[in-house]
Amino acid sequence: MTDKLTVSVLGTGIMGAAMARNLARAGHTVRAWNRSADKAQPLAADGVEIADSPAAAVRGADVVLTMLYDGPAALDVMRQAVEGLRPGIAWVQSTTAGVEGIADLAAFARERRLVFFDAPVLGTRQPAEAGQLLVLAAGPVDGRDAVTPVFDAVGARTVWTGEDGAEGSATRLKLVANSWVLAVTNAAGEALALAKALGVDPQGFFDAIDGGPLDMGYLRAKSGLVLNGQLSPAQFAVSTAAKDARLIVEAGERGGVRLDVAAASAERFERAAAQGHGDEDMAAAYYASFDENA
Repeated sequence: MTDKLTVSVLGTGIMGAAMARNLARAGHTVRAWNRSADKAQPLAADGVEIADSPAAAVRGADVVLTMLYDGPAALDVMRQAVEGLRPGIAWVQSTTAGVEGIADLAAFARERRLVFFDAPVLGTRQPAEAGQLLVLAAGPVDGRDAVTPVFDAVGARTVWTGEDGAEGSATRLKLVANSWVLAVTNAAGEALALAKALGVDPQGFFDAIDGGPLDMGYLRAKSGLVLNGQLSPAQFAVSTAAKDARLIVEAGERGGVRLDVAAASAERFERAAAQGHGDEDMAAAYYASFDENA
């Protein structure tokens, strides 16, 4: 197969739009669709063809890439795309769908005879726009040549976790990684909230841990978004973080483990969203520490 592909991108939110742009910049023919058409339209300036339906977007494509809100959304859109799908097409499923969700999507792929790749990514807006995502992928070895150019366009590195996407090994690893990311994000917000409550200058906290094992670039980056009022545009939105936290809790329950921190994270993100911060960066969970917006 030629390295230049026709790729259909279904879902052009923060991540999907960046991935579509990078695919076009790599020389691939890209057709994109989004439920809210206004979010897809700016991609036309980058050479991306905007389709008016999922079926139109996938017709004649070599690879379909889905980057939607959750598993049910991805399944619904792929069902809408059925008329344009052909047997043997590669489906790169990058939505964070959860363990149960990925099983439903893999079942659909079997029914339609699609070559299924479980391929969530690690990274937020900035690495997505730079084509520096970490791709976690599982899928058949003999089909990887078809999707490697896609992964190379959107990511800096691909980690293969298995040969059967239906087993969800990539999704499972993504949930483990996200459990850490969401916990650290909320811990940073609570530290800032406590500093405010106690009258402590946050810079004093940063100075105290500077250069030591407790220091962390991610802590400083997320804290900076809060302290400098830079929560929009979101790197990773509060509402999406809440959804992922719930998927993590559900995955733990399926495995017989109790994830108290993940459950608390979900509650904090949901509370921040209810306060009006749903579309802001997930660092805005900071505001969940207060009854009123601080």
